[in-house]
Amino acid sequence: MDINAIMTMLTDTLGPLGPVIAMAAIGGVMVLATLPILLKKRVDPLDKLRSAAAHPGGTADGKGKDKAPQKLRHGGGSDKLEKYAGFLEPKNTEELSESRKWLQRAGYRDPNAVRTFHAIQFAMGLGFLALGVGYVIIANASESGGLSTTMSIVAVLMPGAFGYYAPKRWVNQRVEARRAEIQNGFPDALDMLLVCVEAGQSLDQGIIRVSKELATSYPAMSEEFATVAHEIKAGLDKPTVLRSFGERTGVPDVQSFVTVMIQSQQFGTSIAEALRLYAADMRDKRIMRAEEAANKIPTKMTLGTMMFTVPPLLIILVGPSVHDMLENFKMIGAH
Repeated sequence: MDINAIMTMLTDTLGPLGPVIAMAAIGGVMVLATLPILLKKRVDPLDKLRSAAAHPGGTADGKGKDKAPQKLRHGGGSDKLEKYAGFLEPKNTEELSESRKWLQRAGYRDPNAVRTFHAIQFAMGLGFLALGVGYVIIANASESGGLSTTMSIVAVLMPGAFGYYAPKRWVNQRVEARRAEIQNGFPDALDMLLVCVEAGQSLDQGIIRVSKELATSYPAMSEEFATVAHEIKAGLDKPTVLRSFGERTGVPDVQSFVTVMIQSQQFGTSIAEALRLYAADMRDKRIMRAEEAANKIPTKMTLGTMMFTVPPLLIILVGPSVHDMLENFKMIGAH
């Protein structure tokens, strides 16, 4: 099959811009094929020499018994995105820590969550950008004249921007939903923890029991308490574990509870008494939040009534009069 036959077939199948669409598709496939090669992280020979100079026990090619320098990112083992970590993750420790904390508040606790999030964000941005380009090509190939330059740019950039920011919006919604669930379930968790402590259990045993009891009603709260229990079992310092608990949740009530528990442990006061007072305070706050939400209902109902009730009522009452007036005007104009 010669070139003319191919061009004719593409024109008959895809329209006047059929060859252009085919070339764009071939170019996109070639770009996607070469993208992993471009993103592959290559080791600079100068870095090997610096590593050998910093660790005299090893050699420039890395064949030595020297201890490898501490890595900023932990290897994911079978993670396919590990070789793109330098491209998909922040460059410094502070940004990486903030990204991990943000994703943990949304419930994504995988060690490679930051890398996966940026990979999804990058893929969705390119994918929706390609959809925008395809739409512009198809629209311009139609017989109606196609899109203007401004509309073409908007049609290409808007889907790309949507695909890039959609994962971030999703994670923010997950953070808010999880924070609201923890805030609503925290008073019940404190009441159960108080019952466990007053029954003779230690704080650690009470946390384990509460995490099991709340697994059905408040899964996020149960997961946080289970994480605290596992960290304490692993031998971490209890104040450090409690502070991490407050930072992961991002709820002010939980952070205040953490402060109370740490101070109670440091000053040797009764944990049961501190829990009793704080649990009562949390119940009062939950009642105040419920009353606040109830007090907002009349205002919202008034707005709904004004928007969906008054206009139809005015149409029913005033509509016939307006119709009669218009008919009279027509009759006067006819005479």
